[in-house]
Amino acid sequence: MMLTEDLEWFVVLAETQQVTATADLTHLSQPTLSRKLARLEGQIGVRLFDRQGRRLELNRYGEILYEHARTALDALDAAQTEIRSLASPESGTVRLDFLHSFGTWLVPHMLRGYRVEHPGVRFELHQDSAQFLVDRIAAGASDLAVVSPQPRDPQVAWMQIAQQSLALAVPADHRFAQLRSVELADASAEPFIGMHPNFGMRRILDELCAAAGFTPNFVFESSELATVGGLVSASFGVSVMPVQDPPIWAEGVVYVPIEGAQRKIGLIWSKSRELSDPARTFRDYVERTTWS
Repeated sequence: MMLTEDLEWFVVLAETQQVTATADLTHLSQPTLSRKLARLEGQIGVRLFDRQGRRLELNRYGEILYEHARTALDALDAAQTEIRSLASPESGTVRLDFLHSFGTWLVPHMLRGYRVEHPGVRFELHQDSAQFLVDRIAAGASDLAVVSPQPRDPQVAWMQIAQQSLALAVPADHRFAQLRSVELADASAEPFIGMHPNFGMRRILDELCAAAGFTPNFVFESSELATVGGLVSASFGVSVMPVQDPPIWAEGVVYVPIEGAQRKIGLIWSKSRELSDPARTFRDYVERTTWS
């Protein structure tokens, strides 16, 4: 099997057709170069050059090898250039995942600010449910993900970057709408609208209800918080939702604070894979910036 260094000296020899000149250009001694050529011809099983005095002239076998060796070296050079570009903190690529609900405010805020400082960096974006994003990070399909709540998976690292207060979302004419705060247990008999399982807000809702001593009766499960808010405004049920200022959910919804309930938002990455320079630089930017 030819190594990259074999490709390099062979191409130089094929182009100069002189052992002496090739030895000077490759910093190999002439005896070393002669031995390498003999070993290469032995591996392939044919002579690659015809000897014309001190000159070497490629024969038909050598021409075939030269053509492919030149192509291989060009491809390797192109690969190295592409890798350097991807790995550059100023012109590389960051693979960033995020929850659907963060695509309306948090992630655009992050990207807008970061690209002012690093205009050459590219982002490959993906949005999905919390568990799918954790799985993508663990599998190496993405560099970083913005999720909530903190994953239980020990394969991922977590850095909290923000938090939101949580409220019981009720329609404007609901009996709780005038309250200044609510105990979640008081809503145990209400029909609930929630996210599908594997979504972060669903896990938060389930944990809050369990702590309040009841299992919610779900009348609808969605993959979008905006849909949840819309159905609450239509009096289809109640839900637990983050309080966003200014409001970004449906009109006609009243958010009654749940005392002490918070949604912690964080950035995750794989513990077992080293971050690229662009991803590490973006993570550091997120860490030093206030997002709440």
